[in-house]
Amino acid sequence: MITFKHALNGAAAALGTTLALTACGQATGDEASPGSGSAEAEQEQYNEADVHFAQMMIPHHEQAVEMADLADDRAGEEVGELSDEIRDAQGPEIEQMQQMLQDWGEDSGEDMDHSGMAGMLTDEQMEELAGSDGEQFDTLFLELMIEHHEGAVDMAETVLEDGTSPEARELAEEIVDTQEEEIEQMHGMLGHDTSGDGSEGAEDSEDNGDQDGHEDH
Repeated sequence: MITFKHALNGAAAALGTTLALTACGQATGDEASPGSGSAEAEQEQYNEADVHFAQMMIPHHEQAVEMADLADDRAGEEVGELSDEIRDAQGPEIEQMQQMLQDWGEDSGEDMDHSGMAGMLTDEQMEELAGSDGEQFDTLFLELMIEHHEGAVDMAETVLEDGTSPEARELAEEIVDTQEEEIEQMHGMLGHDTSGDGSEGAEDSEDNGDQDGHEDH
């Protein structure tokens, strides 16, 4: 009887273990489904504003990199260092936005008209920048890059208001923080007073533009 009892207890224990493992397996399976759904929901968590932001910001960044490339053999030391920082920051961001569009299954936007974007330089402005050198290049580069950065900040703030993609929003916040800091730095390099509301700096910029014949910048 003792042996039979022990065997019965052993069988019961084994059955309990089997049931527990089965229940655990079912729980794991039940939890996997919501997880998969969450992954799909995360992939779908973007909207038209996010797509437009990436499609527009890629060529905007590409032009900033092109401007920075011009500085390699034209700029003074201080502007040359700044241009390196701009290129190092925006190059990887271009790749990130290209990957975002690919992950979303969206078009790269290469065939879209980007000429009207805020801060985007015209062909004539790029030619003028390429044709300058030394101090003239430095001044023109800073003036044009300030406008270029301001356009990028406006675009980033728009997606922060209207976008839903966490990745796009995080990138937009980084763009705003970095480029606003660089805008202030460039105003300082131009000798503008940035301690107040910026009005004096704006007047100085206009005066410099008039003197150098760059009123449209």
